[in-house]
Amino acid sequence: MPPPGRLRATLWLSRAMSLGVLEPRPPGKRWLVAGLGNPGLPGTRHSVGLAVLGQLAQRLGVADGWARDRRCAADLALAALGDAQLVLLRPRRLMNANGRSVARAAELFGLTAEEVYLVHDELDKPLGKLALKLGGSSRGHNGVRSCITCLNSNELLPPLLQRATDLLLDHIRERSQRPPSGLAISGHVPA
Repeated sequence: MPPPGRLRATLWLSRAMSLGVLEPRPPGKRWLVAGLGNPGLPGTRHSVGLAVLGQLAQRLGVADGWARDRRCAADLALAALGDAQLVLLRPRRLMNANGRSVARAAELFGLTAEEVYLVHDELDKPLGKLALKLGGSSRGHNGVRSCITCLNSNELLPPLLQRATDLLLDHIRERSQRPPSGLAISGHVPA
């Protein structure tokens, strides 16, 4: 059972989101960090973004603070990071439709594409490797493509605060790799 203060905050957040009442924007910056993945397929390489968000929430002390928001079909948690606020988002849609959840959450919190970070698998990276990418194409990743389309921008992933980067790096346990030679990507990564 979460501590009473955290439980009250979670209940308030749930009610506020259900009623469409967002708290006033705090001083400092707000960022949306979305973990892309397939919610029904935990433990798969294509859902690594969801796993990383779970670890990040735990590290930031908000693991018990996830609240379902039906307006964006996602689970949300709010976390403080210095004077910045992170809106953590775990879409409840399949990977190919994650962009609808990301774009709707960005709209609800008054954020632009430049204030959105995507955490997702990358087939071109060896296991355990991480890269930050500023804008650009989806490189064939359907979840990223969905976000670019729904946000009407390829300017995703602005320069990350160093502390946030450190937190993300601490918790990434696995990364995707290309399938062995001769195996099709479609058979290697769930849709």
